Amino acid sequence: EAGVPPSGGRSRVVQKRVQVAYENSAKDVEKKLKWEPTNWQKHLKNIRQMRSGRDAPVDQMGAEKCFDQNAASEVMRYQVLLSLMLSSQTKDQVTSAAMAKLREHGLSVQKILETDEETLGKLIYPVGFWKSKVKYIKQTTEILHEKYGGDIPDNVAELVKLPGVGPKMAHLVMDIAWNRVSGIGVDTHVHRISNRLKWVKKETKNPEDT
Repeated sequence: EAGVPPSGGRSRVVQKRVQVAYENSAKDVEKKLKWEPTNWQKHLKNIRQMRSGRDAPVDQMGAEKCFDQNAASEVMRYQVLLSLMLSSQTKDQVTSAAMAKLREHGLSVQKILETDEETLGKLIYPVGFWKSKVKYIKQTTEILHEKYGGDIPDNVAELVKLPGVGPKMAHLVMDIAWNRVSGIGVDTHVHRISNRLKWVKKETKNPEDT
């Protein structure tokens, strides 16, 4: 009869593949998590166009311009770190001048260890909060000497443990000193502009949240 399998034979069961919900869950989650600001590429293009015809002090006096390019690698990295520590709440011109005096004095871990706080203060004055920075520099230099063999940490987690070093500085150090992008250095200006352009998923209150 039709529909009856031959004697001794077995019926062929056609299995229909049933999609299980979790099979695409990873992709679905990734899609849900992905977020981009509206028109961010257009905004960035306009910013670059406006910026292309204007020089700023940071272009010639930023941290990537303040170290001795002929120094040993570990000395160069130390100088990058110190230039960023000095730059907080300080104009680029003032930071650059302080770094020039430090390099003339001798700017290495060993040399700063041998320099007393009064002399160091005179060398970096008038950077913002110079008295606090003298203490931070001395403390950080001692840690680098004892724990890192005179070099600096090669990751953000260890960098931010150093006295006077915050997340913004740490990311910039990774970029300039180690040539590795670990994140975006967000300061007050980046924080403010990012919120105005709505480049953040929701409004943030401080640079760390941005």
